Amino acid sequence: MSALSSAERVLRVLRREEPDRIPHFEWIIDRAVREAICPGCTMEEFTLRMGLDAILTAPDFKKERIGAGRWRNEWGMISEDSGEEHSVPLDGPIHSLEDLRRYQPPDLHAPGRYASIERLVQRYKGKLAIGVHLNDVISVPRNLMGFENLLVAFAEQPALVRELVALSVSANLEMAREVARRGADFVFTGDDYASSLGPLISPDMFREFLFPGLKQLFGGIRALGLPIIKHSDGNLMPLLDMILESGIDCLDPIEPQAGMDIGAIKQAYGHRIAIKGNVNCAQTLSFGTERQVVEETREVIRSAAAGGGLILSSSNSIHSGVKPGNYLAMWNAIRMYGTYPIRLGPWSASDTGAAFS
Repeated sequence: MSALSSAERVLRVLRREEPDRIPHFEWIIDRAVREAICPGCTMEEFTLRMGLDAILTAPDFKKERIGAGRWRNEWGMISEDSGEEHSVPLDGPIHSLEDLRRYQPPDLHAPGRYASIERLVQRYKGKLAIGVHLNDVISVPRNLMGFENLLVAFAEQPALVRELVALSVSANLEMAREVARRGADFVFTGDDYASSLGPLISPDMFREFLFPGLKQLFGGIRALGLPIIKHSDGNLMPLLDMILESGIDCLDPIEPQAGMDIGAIKQAYGHRIAIKGNVNCAQTLSFGTERQVVEETREVIRSAAAGGGLILSSSNSIHSGVKPGNYLAMWNAIRMYGTYPIRLGPWSASDTGAAFS
């Protein structure tokens, strides 16, 4: 097979087809890791220098500082710096139906709202796969209420939860329309449904409160011609049938530290969805040796690459605790062993080298 562009490679995988080689990209590569590998690089520059296969963005929402390490964005969400690339949501402006009735969401069509996607499309369309981060059914309600308040509201204010989910579905579907018109290649949603122990709410409550909106949103996004990569941490097995039925094209990150087995997921569901993951960023990439990283990367390829439909990445993100050399070992192993047809020969010590050619 002749070499594909990164955009063609990712889109082929999202159609569950076999590409020329396994694509690789991460939702987040922490600045500390980037700086160790490529001093002074922005994420965009790092993507280009490292030959990653997708470049990622989101609608542009402003935020203002309201205290030491604390911010409020246009949605009214208050967040706190975490020391990582992302902040931690703390609270929001809505705690009752009365609050919601008074609430005015940000203008989704404000000037400059989609400036980032427009710039990336102009520069990279057809070269890199261009992904846009939206939300689905739990992050917006969580951000507008605070997580603990939202969990209580499932029991005490069910009407409020339903209306917040409806708000999220409506807003994100409208943003999907806008990014589709501007040339995005895929949407990814990062709403987390589970911890390592299992779902954050029961499957019955998920089906009642979240699943209808999830189907509505994902059905609308797919009708726009945009594939969907669904990210959620944790043990998703009790929710997996509903997640698949909602209409996703790819599941990420199939977290091994939560007991998720990428080989089993590929065997059972690879005819329905592509998969993204899942070299362990909590253990192997953070504390393992480069040899262990290479061996685990090879095992992901062995378990999940057959026939295509695999984007190989970490099991969540390249956070600040990941050893830069270990990230490079994974990157190099993907390039070394991820070309189709897959042929996994014996491991050798030279496989931990990180070539940039």
